[in-house]
Order: sequence, then structure tokens, then C-alpha cells
Amino acid sequence: METEKRVVDYVLNARFEDIPEKPLSLMKDIILNALGAIMAGATVPGCPEAVKQCKEWGGKKEGTILIHGGQVPAYNAAFANSFMARAAGVDEAISPGLHTGGSSIPTGLAIAERVGGCSGKEFLTALVVGAEIAARINSFSSYRGLEPTGVSVIFAATAVAGRLLGLNPEQMLNALGHGFNRSFGSAQGTIDGSVAARVLQGNASQGAIMSAQLAKSGITGPRNFLEGIYGYFHYYGAEGCEPRAVLDQLGERFHIVEKTFMKKYPSCGTTLPSIDCIVGLMEEKGVTPEGLEEVKITVTPHTYKLTGNPFQYGDDPRISSMYSLQYCVANSLLRKSCRLRHFDESSVREPEIMEIIKKIHVISDPVLDQRNSLATDMEVRMRDGAVYRVNVDYPRGMAENPLSKEELMDKFADCVSYAGKPLPKGNIKRIISMIDRFEKVKDVRSLIALLISKA
Repeated sequence: METEKRVVDYVLNARFEDIPEKPLSLMKDIILNALGAIMAGATVPGCPEAVKQCKEWGGKKEGTILIHGGQVPAYNAAFANSFMARAAGVDEAISPGLHTGGSSIPTGLAIAERVGGCSGKEFLTALVVGAEIAARINSFSSYRGLEPTGVSVIFAATAVAGRLLGLNPEQMLNALGHGFNRSFGSAQGTIDGSVAARVLQGNASQGAIMSAQLAKSGITGPRNFLEGIYGYFHYYGAEGCEPRAVLDQLGERFHIVEKTFMKKYPSCGTTLPSIDCIVGLMEEKGVTPEGLEEVKITVTPHTYKLTGNPFQYGDDPRISSMYSLQYCVANSLLRKSCRLRHFDESSVREPEIMEIIKKIHVISDPVLDQRNSLATDMEVRMRDGAVYRVNVDYPRGMAENPLSKEELMDKFADCVSYAGKPLPKGNIKRIISMIDRFEKVKDVRSLIALLISKA
């Protein structure tokens, strides 16, 4: 149980002053990105229904449902806000699909309200330590078709909830154990074109708060939740992994800095290398859909399983298009960009898209795994006989190929302009300014007040 105790010690005792600038700066970007995602996702089909359901469940008024307004129990506020955060596809990620911010931030905001306030400095600290623990667990995990967010993000959200609730070491140990018992979720929902991934995002937040509350009430959980004979690494550990490796340079080396993927485009991260490839060829070689003969995309088996299958409209065209290499490349060719509005049903069903999709073929090659899990090769043949080949191992937004501040703000601006329930412009400016100086904010509840739409 030494690993578990060291994790708890880090979660509870890490100090803001001991966290380097890079992870703090990254976390500010993740917060702004998550709030943009919630703004954009609030009215995406399925989200108003989830918000309505949370309100119908009723209960004590503890946490605010962002954008829509209204208060519900903290764990249901976090569920609704996390559900919205995942809907538009702009959330940050760590390969192979860990979306931490979409749960940790709504969890932190809901708990901050429940306990009567929290400083920006403490909020940032809780988010960094929680995200770091989840990122480290993720690094030694093999999901075997499970959804990484459903499996591992609950550790980040539980750490945030427990720290902000003021749990003692014994209680935090139990809270993380309860979180482990809620650690599950299949990727099949995405393959089937459903919105189940949003539910998994909400489950992580809701389960985290419940786990922390149960522990604070004295209800014990499995303490050997990582190293135990039937602990996390028994079920999810990668071959040959050593659980104690989670502790290597903990507090000194930050996996979140080394591995976080701030996606440039609003679609599944596995589609982004292909978008980079085709956009680069359009800019450098003048490739157009009119002169196109064929596009052949070669990807890793993991990418192919998630996004490589032939495109179909499905029951939810937004989900189908966000998780389709064929659609994302065709869209970029047709519209010369990749924006949130391009995944609306009206855009997805434009006849010209299907004509381009017919020319795009995707194949899987396990050899690409030797380069990177997102490695992508593209060959484009033009009607005039020209052939262009390009490859991307690290798409724009990965730590190896980071976005500029301007690109991050452009993405946030797309979220703001897309929002179906917009916030006042003055609020947007104040939100940006507040997050930029978040360590000086006396009470993060002042941020929540800016995130309610009047529309």
C-alpha cells in the first residue's frame, strides 16, 4: 500500500509554491479550453436533455449548472457540466483518449460552491495534482477497448473533490478506493455513434464527488486500489508495468506537460493528423477537391478502430462526423477549415461532402505504431497525374508540436461564437482576464457567476 499512501500524500500536501510555471500555465489553458467547450456544447443536441434530467432529479441546491443556470446537488451539477464539456469535441486529451479537464474542472467548481468558496491558488493546485495522478496512471494502463476517460479520469476528479472538501489522509485513501470501484467505461458507445462518451465524462465527475463524500462520512473503500491483488493494475495495467513507477519523480517531473494534447480542431484526436496532412497539402501544393483523384490514408490500428471505418450518417450526424477520418478530411478540403459549425447536421449532410468522401480510403498498418500511436501517412493523387505524400507523427497541439497562444485563443473564439446560449461580451473578457491571473482570484465562485447565459 506504499504507492497508494504516497499518492495520497502528494494529493493532499502539494503546495502551489512548489509547482513549476509550466504545469500551472498549462492548467490555465485547460481551464479556458474547458469553459469554451461548455459554452459550445451547452446546446448541442443531447445536452439540453441532460441538463433537464439533472434538474428533474431534484435535490439540495449546491452547485450551478453552467450556461443554463439553476442549482442541483453538487454531483449532478458536475455531471451536467462535464456532459456539456465533452459534447463539442474541443476538450484537451492525453493519448490514448484521457479527457481530464472536462471532469476535474466541473468537479472543482461544484465542490467550491458546496464548501462556500475556494481561492484560485488552491483550485489550480488541486487541478494540477489531480491531473498529474491520472496522467501517470494512464501512462501505465492498457485499456483493451475500454474508454480511458471512463477508466482513469475519476482518479483526477476524486483527488480534486477530496482536496477541496478537506479530507484527511485516511479519508482520501478511501475516496480514491471508492473511485477505483467506479472506474469503468467501454469505447463501444463511440463506435456505435452514440453520445455515451459524454455520459462517461459526467460519470467520472459525479462518481468522484460521491466517492469523496462517502469517504468523509467514514465509509471505507479498497485501500490497495493500485497495487492490490485485485487493484487497478491487475485489471488495467500494461504488460510488465510496475505500479510504483507512478511515483517516479512525482512533484518534479510533470506528465501533463509532456503528454497533454490541446487539440486544434473539434473532432476526435485520432482525426487530427489527417486534417494536418490535408491542410498542409492544400496550403503548400494547392490541392483542391475539384482536381482530386484519390486520397489514401494509412493509420495505426487504434486510429482505424475509432475513426477509420467508412462514413455513415448514423443516428447522430455530429458524432458520426467527429469520429470519421473520411468526413474530417473531406470537410477540410471542401471548406478549407475545420470549425464547430462544420459538424452540425446541415453541414454534414451537404451532398458535396459525400462526393469527396467517395475518393478517400483509409487503411490500417500496425507498423505505424513504432512511430507514435497517432502516426499517419497520406498519399494524394490528382487528376493531372501529380502525386503528393506527407506524414504526421505529432499533430498540431501535441506537446511535441504545441499550439501558439494565438491558436488557442482562436479556438476559444470559435467556441464563443458557436454558443447557442451566448454569454455577454463583457463576461467573456472578464473570464479571460480572470483565468490569466487565476492564482490571484480570492474565490472561484466569482467565475461561476460569469458563466450563466441570459439568452
